[in-house]
Amino acid sequence: MGKRRKNVIKAGFFSLGCAKNLVDSQIMAGTLLSEGILLVEPERADVVIVNTCAFIEDARKESVAGILSACDLKKAGSCRAVLVAGCLPQRYKDELAASLPEVDAFIGLNELSEVTDVVKDLYAGKRNVTKISKTPNMLFEPVIPGLVFTGAPYAYLKIAEGCNHHCSFCAIPQIRGKYRSRPISAIVKEAEQLLAGGIKELNLIAQDSTVYGRDLKNNIGLTDLVRALGRIGGKFWIRLLYGYPSNITDELLGAMSETAQVCHYLDIPIQHSHPEILRAMGRADTVKNLGGMVERIRKMLPDIALRTTCISGFPGEKKEHFEHLLSFIKEMEFDHLGVFVYSPEEGTPAFDMTSRPRRTTGERRRNDLMLAQKRIVDKKARLFLATQADVLLERTSGKKKNGIIGRSMRLAPEVDGEIFIDGACKEDIGKFVTVKYTSQNEYDMNARVVSG
Repeated sequence: MGKRRKNVIKAGFFSLGCAKNLVDSQIMAGTLLSEGILLVEPERADVVIVNTCAFIEDARKESVAGILSACDLKKAGSCRAVLVAGCLPQRYKDELAASLPEVDAFIGLNELSEVTDVVKDLYAGKRNVTKISKTPNMLFEPVIPGLVFTGAPYAYLKIAEGCNHHCSFCAIPQIRGKYRSRPISAIVKEAEQLLAGGIKELNLIAQDSTVYGRDLKNNIGLTDLVRALGRIGGKFWIRLLYGYPSNITDELLGAMSETAQVCHYLDIPIQHSHPEILRAMGRADTVKNLGGMVERIRKMLPDIALRTTCISGFPGEKKEHFEHLLSFIKEMEFDHLGVFVYSPEEGTPAFDMTSRPRRTTGERRRNDLMLAQKRIVDKKARLFLATQADVLLERTSGKKKNGIIGRSMRLAPEVDGEIFIDGACKEDIGKFVTVKYTSQNEYDMNARVVSG
């Protein structure tokens, strides 16, 4: 008789939070696969891994809910152990084990590559495992670069880790450490492998993508990276996410214009428009660069789609500050807008600031901003009716029989609207087609295929 085959360990993921977290989950998954561990749905796993977010209160609540769901699977006998990874244990390494005794192991952001050893230990019966470095300083490369968790023909390509900004409301630098860029050669190699695997859209992400390369010694920047990715050649999209207002240079806009694959789309969180609030936020550079920024961008790239985010209810925000922001949003007519009510974060300068508006005031102001934005969206949608656009077909529609959902260059995945398309079939998913817009549906559009 031959040797008895050892049981294969099965691991499953709950990946919560932002796209950067999703990339971290992919890195851990690739490490597990390379060591012979099988990836399955959490309900079928021996060890369930919950990759968490700790950015704001709502994200922490979602993370805790995800952890408790995984622990329920363990109680029901579906899995042996629960491993919590990512930002939540990194930020609350001293408190988390005491508050969640049902969790079997915690690892931080520096320990992603150690996930296999931890999973094997948990499978063997070891418990109360904690591996969390004080300050993250690692920069991980994917073990399996083509591994993508989006379930669609787009991928997130993390170009850097950490953050050097000192926004008074944000705990990210404390959680993820200083900014550190990946080499261009590594990013291009990963991009080539993703494209070879059928990915058609590369979304470049970092805490601030526009300062990419400044920490490197060879005097490179985001424009060099954009052009290097464009030289890969072929039909695909490059999308730039998470930019900083002071770093949207004419050189960058020129590179976007000259590189055929780059979507004329920018995500530039301004957070506010009033100089007093921006200074209180620690974003004085935005004060100097916000005036005329949108006009300058649209002059160089007339077909640009602009997304931004704002915070309502920041400490010290008075009615006149909010009216300034509301007027700015109405005047600039951003294509996409996200608004967050201020979340007080321990360990940040803003946490101890006085004159914080009531939560209900912040929520009302958020609603006023989104109402103004909806009018802008409706106005722009009318201009698109009966016009054509190239669209990447993404997935089937659960709402519309025989319908396919896609996005144009003007729409980023997960955060913007979508296009519900007639005249395409399931076999077309992952392809580019040309559509004509037929009608609007809230923040989405309806369209039909005219060529493909």
